[in-house]
Amino acid sequence: MATGSPLMLEGHVKDIGSLDVRRMLPSARRRRVGPFVFFDHFGPAVLPAGEGMDVRPHPHIGLSTLSYLFDGQILHRDSLGFTQAIEPGAVNWMTAGRGIVHSERTAPDWRARDFGLHGVQIWIALPDGSEETEPAFTHHPADSLPVIEREGLRMILLAGSAYDSRSPVPTHSPLFCLHAELRQGATLSLPDGYAERAAYLVSGKMRYGGAELNEHQLLVVDGEAPARLTAVADSRLVLFGGAPLASDRIVWWNFVARDRDRLEAAKADWREGRFAAVPGDDEFIPLPSD
Repeated sequence: MATGSPLMLEGHVKDIGSLDVRRMLPSARRRRVGPFVFFDHFGPAVLPAGEGMDVRPHPHIGLSTLSYLFDGQILHRDSLGFTQAIEPGAVNWMTAGRGIVHSERTAPDWRARDFGLHGVQIWIALPDGSEETEPAFTHHPADSLPVIEREGLRMILLAGSAYDSRSPVPTHSPLFCLHAELRQGATLSLPDGYAERAAYLVSGKMRYGGAELNEHQLLVVDGEAPARLTAVADSRLVLFGGAPLASDRIVWWNFVARDRDRLEAAKADWREGRFAAVPGDDEFIPLPSD
C-alpha cells in the first residue's frame, strides 16, 4: 500500500443480544492492514445471569486468530482437543492453517451470575506458502507477555515485535499488536519498521497531527514515517500493523484464501462434515448460503 494521507475509519455495529460487536476490518475503505484482515471489538457489556457467549463450533482456514479480553472470560474449545479459558490480559492464539474448528462459550460458573464482557478478536492472514500449515493453538498468560512502560504510558505486547521487545506468541510474518493505556497528555509513537500501521481507540480521545481520533475509530497510517499520537483524555487503544501480504486474500465467512477454488473446497468440506469435530461440543454453525 502506497504512502498517503491517514485514514479515519468508522466500524459498523451488530447487536447480538446483550452484546454489541463493532467490525472495523474489513471495511469498504480498507480491506486490511498488513496481514490483519479482520478486527472485531465486542462490548463493554454486562451479561445477566443465565446468558452468555455461545459461538457454536465453526471452521477456519488460512489464518491465525488473536483473542484478547479487557473484562470477563471466554471458554475456547477446538478440534485439536484444547480447552482453554481466556481472561483479561492473556492471549489465545489459534492458527487454522489447512483447517481447524472451534467454539467460544461462557463457562457454566460464569453464566450463573452477572458478568462483564469486553474484548477484541483479530484475524491475521497467513503469508504465502504458510496457508496450509498444520493447525495449532497456544495460550499465553498475562504474566508471560512483555510490558513496556514510559511516563503516562503502559503497553502490553500481545504479538510480534515492537519497541525492542518480542512477544512469545508464535506469529508467521512480521507484525505487531499491542494493548496501550495512556494518561491524559501522554504521547506514543507507532512502532517503527512497518509499512502499514493502525491504532484503534477503545476508549478516550487522542490527537494525531491536527486530527482527533475519537472512541471506536480506527486510524490507519501507511508508510514508515514517524507517527505520534497524543492523549487528549485518559485512553485505551489497540495498536497493530505489519508487512503487506505478497498477494491478495479473499475473506468469506470464516475462511481466508488466495483463490476461489480453495474457498469452494473449504465450503464443501464443512458442508459434508469433513472437518474434525470439537470434543465435548457437538453443535455447529451451518454453512451460510452465498
